[in-house]
Amino acid sequence: MPEINNSVFDILQERGFIAQVTDETAVRKILSSSAVTFYIGYDPTADSLHVGHFLQAMAMAHMQHAGHRPIAIIGGGTAMVGDPSGKTDMRRMLSREEIIHNGEKLKQQLSRLIDFSNDKALMVDNADWLLKLNYVDFLRDIGVYFSVNRMLTAECFKARMEKGLSFIEFNYMLMQSFDFLMLFQKYGCILQLGGDDQWSNILYGIDLIRRVEGKEAFGLTFNLLTTSDGRKMGKTESGAVWLDPQKTSPYDFYQYWRNIQDDDVIKCLKLLTFLPMQKISELEALKENQVNEVKKVLAFEVSSIVHGAEEAFKAQRTAEAIFETGGDISGMPSVEIARGKFEQGLSAVETAVISGIAASNSEARRLITQGGLYISGRRVEQFYETVNINDFINGSLIVKKGQKTFKRILLK
Repeated sequence: MPEINNSVFDILQERGFIAQVTDETAVRKILSSSAVTFYIGYDPTADSLHVGHFLQAMAMAHMQHAGHRPIAIIGGGTAMVGDPSGKTDMRRMLSREEIIHNGEKLKQQLSRLIDFSNDKALMVDNADWLLKLNYVDFLRDIGVYFSVNRMLTAECFKARMEKGLSFIEFNYMLMQSFDFLMLFQKYGCILQLGGDDQWSNILYGIDLIRRVEGKEAFGLTFNLLTTSDGRKMGKTESGAVWLDPQKTSPYDFYQYWRNIQDDDVIKCLKLLTFLPMQKISELEALKENQVNEVKKVLAFEVSSIVHGAEEAFKAQRTAEAIFETGGDISGMPSVEIARGKFEQGLSAVETAVISGIAASNSEARRLITQGGLYISGRRVEQFYETVNINDFINGSLIVKKGQKTFKRILLK
């Protein structure tokens, strides 16, 4: 049995993870006295985890480092229904094929943080039991323990009541509670972790185990990853910040953390890196005019965990080349465009869109109007300005939005 680190609850609390816990005294005791099997669920609604999932994976890693055994549930069954928690609209229904594909991608990403060898951690798909359920038996055996009146008071349903909550989503709480019961029975899992928006679902799972098995289980939720002004972190103008390098390049990922608000940098160092708290305290003590150096530490550490040290170094060198030294820019996000596109010339608007710096012609025009689009170092003043082969230097062209977003066009 692995050695138990009896301070893991304190570690999570000190680093700012913990939002709510069902019985702090009992949870502290079990985490300090034995190896606990716990779980976190991931619905494979996309083929990549995002920054919000990353926080939960970090908590799992801290728990595993302390000697406890994680179970990562890939929600192949629940994803076919959709969790209404934190949503104002019903999710798009996914096919079984999409879910299997997405689940395989999530496994690869979690494996960067969690050691699944020799049963040190488990990865299971709740489709293995949910898709085999007989509906009438499920209602008789499980549904009997759920009060509709009580369920309607849960926070995860309140936001949906005005727009309409579908019956299929209403079943989600029963399914997630049944997951906890199954993991309790199959693997001795006694603790569920999750974002604070999962609090209601976790409580019902604990209650179901008590009613069916007559035994105790526990729950612990994490603070959601938000900015200092309360907005969800991990969103950009172009969408979510993904862990998949094909969706968010290592350079863009690095730059996201490099450019976060000053007030958020220490919180992110605590939650999203493994730097010792003493080191973080030293960084926090630096003068305000050194906050950019602290952001560089954050960007490098998070990028190293997600993409590896080599990609983190490359992103760091590219950022320094662009903003500080004028050196190697080979790591800049790039797109290859056929040479013929520029032989006759493209407008500045078309160039912005084809580079990916703007999502549409209207966004490109807005950038130009606001004075925020640069091509080859010069500010674009008119929509109809032409970009051609002569603007390329050594086969590449730099397109910039504002002061911090760059794309490089390469000719092929």
